[in-house]
Amino acid sequence: MSATSEPLNVALALAAAGVPVLPLRAGKVPFGNCRTCKGNACGGRPNMKAAGPCRCPAPCHAWAAATTDPHTLTSPVWAPVWREAVAVAYHPGGAGLTVVDLDNAAAVAWARESLPATRIVPTTRGEHWLYRGAMPSANAVRPGIDVKSLMQYARWLGPGAGRMAVLPAAVRALVVKEDTTPAPGEVASSLPTRAPWGRSVATGCRHTERYVRTGLERGLALVRSRTESGAGSQAFGVARFLAAQHTACPGPCGLAAIGEEIVTVAVSVGVPEAYARRAVANGFEAAMERAA
Repeated sequence: MSATSEPLNVALALAAAGVPVLPLRAGKVPFGNCRTCKGNACGGRPNMKAAGPCRCPAPCHAWAAATTDPHTLTSPVWAPVWREAVAVAYHPGGAGLTVVDLDNAAAVAWARESLPATRIVPTTRGEHWLYRGAMPSANAVRPGIDVKSLMQYARWLGPGAGRMAVLPAAVRALVVKEDTTPAPGEVASSLPTRAPWGRSVATGCRHTERYVRTGLERGLALVRSRTESGAGSQAFGVARFLAAQHTACPGPCGLAAIGEEIVTVAVSVGVPEAYARRAVANGFEAAMERAA
């Protein structure tokens, strides 16, 4: 199926495969709302974040209008829109997919180094990496990188090539929300002091204590330096890197103790504890996935 085929034919083929679709106008953006829905006066569709009662038969509300129903796609209300359409978009989350939108060469290079291989669709400036599984969407998770899944649309540019992988923890971690700037008058929460990493909890580690401690301290310094923003993402990266050093060890290696130290430092610069723990756990999981 070609991305340059007649938009309606492309849309019908995708819909038949279970992919919710919508038309794009010049500029490759969704069509505007009808008069009734303009300014969201209708209250929005039931599937939107702020669920509303709108049942408009027109392709209003961008991604929320995406459908797999061929009768809707070929209805008289949609007919004039298809005559003006220049491309087709789809709702990745509605198809159980996540698209990592890499907008430039630097972003592509980062993905090749950091994410599991999967199906790739070339774009004008970069690539779309498709994974099986849906998740919250977020823009600018890294320079030149958007995550498109639930409540978002992506332009259909063809099926791509490569085997589609299951959505990895490394992608989920990109949208971990964090607050690394405590509100005025507030003090970042602290955690109870726990025993640091040591040989007593790492009886199966093949590394020396000095090696592990040096790497950990360098990683903690990176997290500690993110006083304005990015500490949660940095905690994920540090956890992933440190765990990767132990994938060849017979174990146990005391990763839980290492994780506690990363969490403590992340919390000290304002990351909510729940987010810090999630970032560290995802980092450890990502390291194991890459080693598998």
